Amino acid sequence: MDYKKLADLLFPDVKITLEDLEKRYPERKLPEGAIVTRFAPSPTGFLHIGSVFTCLVADNFAKKSNGVFILRIEDTDQNRKIQDGVKLIIQGLNRYHINFDEGVDENGKDYGDYGTYTQSQRKPIYMAMAKYLVSIGKAYPCFCDEETSQRDKAIQEANKELIGYYGSYAHCRDLTLEEVEANLKAGKKFAIRLRCESNADHKIIVEDAIRGTLKLSDNFNDVVILKRDFLPPYNFAHACDDHFMRVNLVIRGDEYIPSIAEHLQIFKALGFEPIKYAHVAPMQKMEGNSKRKISKRKDPEANVTFYLEEGYPVDGVREYLMNVANSNFEEWRKQNQDADIDDFVVTTEKMSKSGALFDLPKLNDVSKNVISKFDAQKVYDLCLEWAEQYDKPFAEILKANKDYAIKVFSIERGTQKPRKDIAKWNETKGAFGYFFKDLFNPKSVDEYEFNFEKFDRETIKKVIEKYIGVYQQEAENSVWFGKIKELGVEFGFANDMKVYKANPQDYVGHYGDVASILRVAITTKANTPDLFQICTLLGYDEVVSRLKKAVELL
Repeated sequence: MDYKKLADLLFPDVKITLEDLEKRYPERKLPEGAIVTRFAPSPTGFLHIGSVFTCLVADNFAKKSNGVFILRIEDTDQNRKIQDGVKLIIQGLNRYHINFDEGVDENGKDYGDYGTYTQSQRKPIYMAMAKYLVSIGKAYPCFCDEETSQRDKAIQEANKELIGYYGSYAHCRDLTLEEVEANLKAGKKFAIRLRCESNADHKIIVEDAIRGTLKLSDNFNDVVILKRDFLPPYNFAHACDDHFMRVNLVIRGDEYIPSIAEHLQIFKALGFEPIKYAHVAPMQKMEGNSKRKISKRKDPEANVTFYLEEGYPVDGVREYLMNVANSNFEEWRKQNQDADIDDFVVTTEKMSKSGALFDLPKLNDVSKNVISKFDAQKVYDLCLEWAEQYDKPFAEILKANKDYAIKVFSIERGTQKPRKDIAKWNETKGAFGYFFKDLFNPKSVDEYEFNFEKFDRETIKKVIEKYIGVYQQEAENSVWFGKIKELGVEFGFANDMKVYKANPQDYVGHYGDVASILRVAITTKANTPDLFQICTLLGYDEVVSRLKKAVELL
């Protein structure tokens, strides 16, 4: 077989050579050890939280090594492409502070010297490389139609054979030049297949950056590297793109592990140096007593829009995902409480091989801690941004009471032990709504969190009524609290905690219980920030009005 003649016959208009492409995309001039990696999504649906996780890790690797992080759009499957798919991906990642060094912008425009970065626009490269493989006898045209493929599959299944295009089932592997010419003249379309030189019994050893040594079955299949529309499947596009973009580390999900052998065969056939892989274990979720991979179909938290709708702050989600990424992050955070998350160095050695359990309670704890460190202005701004999209009535209240709202969010903030009332912005109205007159309108005593197991209604009512008579807008917390203690004594409450603990049977309760009764009467809640500051913000008239309302409902 004259392979060069065959290549020219199949690709008469392809003039680009391997040498041309090597010159067009030279080796990068980067420091030793610099990592060049990429995120290569398909614009076929929503952005998965696992993609955000992978990008955070890849971005960290690239930035910490003075390397390059690339966004490449893998859109060769045109049938699954959705409108504005690229824009949605980029906007979603930008929201999580993931910015690429090279790639495409929201409008699909390239930036960087190794583009184009959209696969459907790289067709000439794939055709040139396919022609090159044909010209050296490493690939060949396949004219088999779908009917032939389905027939062979049925035979293989009946015979309990491996499914694929190999051996006697590789019908076009040894076509003569004359047979190829005849098929072309008959107008038959063709794909290009890799000429596999291995078999199913052969094993390969691969070093994975996360999982270490992997022993895998070799590829035995003459896989398609160029489809009939001359666009490549993932396997071939990945090899060409990663080589010419000079990627040296691919971080991807572990569902690609079975494809490693196939990918390495393509690299070898092309004469390219194989790159290193880091296969990330998928996030998992408990279902009953067992774990399963978090699902796009079953789990709302798989979609990044879930976090936007719930109102998780971006910093909270990023912080949580770093906990998932590296087992030593939590200890690092304890030692570097005020450090920027980008100061942390992710390492493959500390990444999970089996997959971290996605834990919403843990996310809530992390997010509460993150929000507790925000100043009041930031809390206001981010909460308003969320509310304007997901709770417009609350947004209007916040805008109409901006200065007051900022004072509300300032309570017990900026201290050594700031309160951690909320994990996400959709909890703000529930946690702080009682501060706003438009949101405070209890209709029944059932809406109050009074401790009726400890105190009967009459006692609670009398305490509140007495307090209405003595309440004043005090300037000092100590004076205000002193009056609460005095009030409690009149009803049999201890004004000294040590005395109460020594003889609790001698008292109705202690002065803290009195404050709790008043707290619930004023806010309906048993757990709030500092009551003195709440009363100061609400003002005398509003506090008294609320106390009277509580008495009325009691």
